[in-house]
Amino acid sequence: MKFEHITLGQRVMFGSGQSAANLAAEVARLDASRVMVIASEFERSMAKTATAQISPALWWDEVIMHVPVEAAERARSAANENDVDLLVCVGGGSTTGLAKAIALTTGIPIVAVPTTYAGSEATNVWGVTEDRTKTTGVDDRVLPVTVVYDADFTRTLPVELSVSSGLNALAHCIDSLWAPGADPINRALALEGARALAIGLAGVVANPKDLAAREQTLHGAYLAAVSFASAGSGLHHKICHVLGGTFNLPHAQTHATVLPCVLAFNAPAVPETAARLAAALGRPAIEGQEAAPAAVEALNALRDTLDAPTALADYGFTAADIPEATQRVLKAVPASNPVTVTDGDITALLTAALNGTTPAPSTPSLT
Repeated sequence: MKFEHITLGQRVMFGSGQSAANLAAEVARLDASRVMVIASEFERSMAKTATAQISPALWWDEVIMHVPVEAAERARSAANENDVDLLVCVGGGSTTGLAKAIALTTGIPIVAVPTTYAGSEATNVWGVTEDRTKTTGVDDRVLPVTVVYDADFTRTLPVELSVSSGLNALAHCIDSLWAPGADPINRALALEGARALAIGLAGVVANPKDLAAREQTLHGAYLAAVSFASAGSGLHHKICHVLGGTFNLPHAQTHATVLPCVLAFNAPAVPETAARLAAALGRPAIEGQEAAPAAVEALNALRDTLDAPTALADYGFTAADIPEATQRVLKAVPASNPVTVTDGDITALLTAALNGTTPAPSTPSLT
């Protein structure tokens, strides 16, 4: 066994109903006096709750999915003009993404208060979109110095969005199993994150107000993000970045829809990992069953329980979009992917995701 693992330095404060006190303590610890609060209009009430014990200098609500460069520039200018010394983002992945875009060029630290299971708050990955192309990168300046988790905020998240956001987190886990920086440590984090997400999301669907289920899901989303921050973007995320940036598909729903197709494609090449994933999802392989089908069946059983999104066609993607998407994805495929990727593979995978079908695992062409 030989590997190099990096754990990102970040403070995590987890406590339901404790966001205002925890955020105030962090603002004081960081000696910040000019706080910019980033929250969409929809997220404003939660942001007011979280910031009840501080006095923000600036509120910013222009939050746009996939962080267009022009919107990022306006927010950066506002931060500079108001001498902001701390960014507090309260919301989902788009809100955190905007804070990261500001921090990338200004160096202003971030305290993140997540209200979904997006996981962006625990990574040093940034992304902006320009000319129908989403560009991502890694920079420690965008890693929030502190994450304030309060599961109370997720109790008002509609079940449908909870499911897609939670499956987005599960995609972080699964991609971390074979991404460029995959190692035994982040695989362990990813598999435990998958276990927690499967249990938590089932509980959320059964009772959306169940705080324990919400906490379990939020805990799993954090583990997913930490593993992803170390492992990096695998094939799944490269595909979804193309679909989001080029075709403006909704982030969480796209991840939730594409995930079983990528798992079916890659799992046959890593049977031991696939077996561990099936067990983590609560449906270990039965005697005589191969690991890859077991993992795919476990994921699809969870998706059935959750009534998960099934088809990219439901979000505006069309068959006419597949050729362009395929060529863009092929340029971004990580060399670490356990299966050799061809034009035909991506075309078939996107066709399955478009129509809402999961291809059966097949004999892989190993890299």
